[in-house]
Amino acid sequence: MRTSLVTGGSRGIGKAIVQHLSQSGWRVVFSYCHSRDAALSLARQTGAYAIQADLRHEDQAQTLADQAISILGHLDTAVFNAGISMNGLLQDMSTAQWDEVFSVNLRGAFLTIRPVVSHMVSRGTGSLLLISSMWGLRGASCEAAYAASKAGLIGLSSSLAQELGPCGIRVNSIAPGVIATDMLSEYSAEERDALAGRCLLKRIGRPEEVAKAAAFLLGHEASYITGQTLSVDGGFI
Repeated sequence: MRTSLVTGGSRGIGKAIVQHLSQSGWRVVFSYCHSRDAALSLARQTGAYAIQADLRHEDQAQTLADQAISILGHLDTAVFNAGISMNGLLQDMSTAQWDEVFSVNLRGAFLTIRPVVSHMVSRGTGSLLLISSMWGLRGASCEAAYAASKAGLIGLSSSLAQELGPCGIRVNSIAPGVIATDMLSEYSAEERDALAGRCLLKRIGRPEEVAKAAAFLLGHEASYITGQTLSVDGGFI
């Protein structure tokens, strides 16, 4: 039975990935930071294991990886999805706000990836998936910190693919487009309609559509795919 750790798994895209993998027969551990009720509900629904962890802190990231390995016996795959957004002009952003975005989106991924990689290298196999964003590929007005942190994840993914390929470990990333998650609540109805209009498919994406792409990249069907960033954005232009 395949196993996976999913960070930021209680809501949105992370939740959809936990659901899809669990429904496909995988054993899953997922982390959450604040959404305890949502996490426990998802755990009951799917049979996955929920662990509270604030991935800004090195000790909690290490403990999460250790507990996931202990619960599951080993990790075949891991998805690094935990993230936050920050809207506003760069000149209005405080240093603390900038640091907060990077501490969760990029530093938190690094702190969790490191112990997971050590485990996978010892086994000589594994698959890592980093959840970036289309804004990480093209940038975004009023989301400079978010876009920069997500671009960092793409660079991290590409670098790890080169480092870990000789160890039999694949590393890829996904760049979701406009997806129906809580992050869209920051936009007005008119703004959401405008974003949908920029997609060739003329609609906003669903979290489960990203989850299916994630499952493909994690699974055996993608055994010769590494170092890639897959855009799941409905043809956003």
